[in-house]
Amino acid sequence: MIIIAFATNTSKIIPRLLCRRLRHCAVITPVESDALVMYQFTYPGHAARLRLHSRDLKILRAHGWSFVYVPGHLPRDFNAAQAYTCVDMTKRALRIRAPHIQTPDGLYQYLRRHTL
Repeated sequence: MIIIAFATNTSKIIPRLLCRRLRHCAVITPVESDALVMYQFTYPGHAARLRLHSRDLKILRAHGWSFVYVPGHLPRDFNAAQAYTCVDMTKRALRIRAPHIQTPDGLYQYLRRHTL
């Protein structure tokens, strides 16, 4: 299972101007029974890998993050550092080829329509 996390706030200026509600997204994937890895896009060519525990999802939810659970696994050739934006990183993780999806809000709407 892949978890896509969406946040309403971001430190980047352009998403604050262009995105209505959701302004950032990240990929979370399980690695062990209670451990998760969050791929956090920071800037083009760089993505941080943050180790989380399942209880950390509750903390993120309390701080305004929402989650979409997608069946499947990360592709073997997934490299978060190749992405240009957080949305691009997430689309690569989910193997979505939809050039019209450019914002976290658009990606959230797409996933809600196609995964539930």
